[in-house]
Amino acid sequence: MMSSLKSLLLLTLAAVTASAHSHHGGDDAQKPLSPGDDVCQHPAYQSHIVSKSPLVIYLENFLTKEERAHLQEVTEDTFTHSAVADSSGAQGLRQTRTSQSTNVPRDAVVRCVEERALLFQGFDVARAQLEPVQLVKYGAGERYHFHTDWYTNAAAHATAALGGNRLSSFFAYVAASDDVTGGGTNFPAVRAPRDPRWCAFVDCDEPWDSGVTFRPLVGNAVFWQNLLEDGTGDQRTLHAGLPVTNGSKIGMNIWTRQGPLSDDIRGPDV
Repeated sequence: MMSSLKSLLLLTLAAVTASAHSHHGGDDAQKPLSPGDDVCQHPAYQSHIVSKSPLVIYLENFLTKEERAHLQEVTEDTFTHSAVADSSGAQGLRQTRTSQSTNVPRDAVVRCVEERALLFQGFDVARAQLEPVQLVKYGAGERYHFHTDWYTNAAAHATAALGGNRLSSFFAYVAASDDVTGGGTNFPAVRAPRDPRWCAFVDCDEPWDSGVTFRPLVGNAVFWQNLLEDGTGDQRTLHAGLPVTNGSKIGMNIWTRQGPLSDDIRGPDV
């Protein structure tokens, strides 16, 4: 499963990029989406490989302007302080994560975004493997300290009944205030790319030995594979939501499990 997913992702990148060059207009070319729409139209996003080991891919224009506005509208006034699980599996508020978060109702727009995430990972990943889409909001001074998305306590969070561990992650930037500073997503164990063109997406002022820090650019996303080929967690995917020093940002998490989740966890379509 791990090997085939990685191979499918790498082999389809050229096709995705070619598709991006064959479309015109970016967000302006997209039909506005609403919960009553029957047609899901995907933007002509572009993929840029950051690292092959661990597999980290940057996705430019992954979310449309209409999708970003809709995600904010349907989650307005629903955010609560983000919880973190401790070593025993108990959820609670921790100083390591000071943001606010909320799950997004799975309407037609959200299902379209889910479909995009599934197609990117190849045809062997089922919709039932996706956790509910989550938005996370960071204000000035808020952050998420270094952590992995895969669970270190598999007995509490990654049993077969819970879909196993988190196979992969998408983190997309839904919104950022005009005055936002800080708030990047840092991977200290991922080697920073050297080509100056990367400075459009990453913080090139960071020291090379600090890894790579993705700037909070709305509409763009980062994808990474959390697990090694044997199914154990990859420590190199350690990352942090760096403190927002001014302004605010909203991000979106899409997590894919190794196996299917129950309807009770996934929740209903709306």
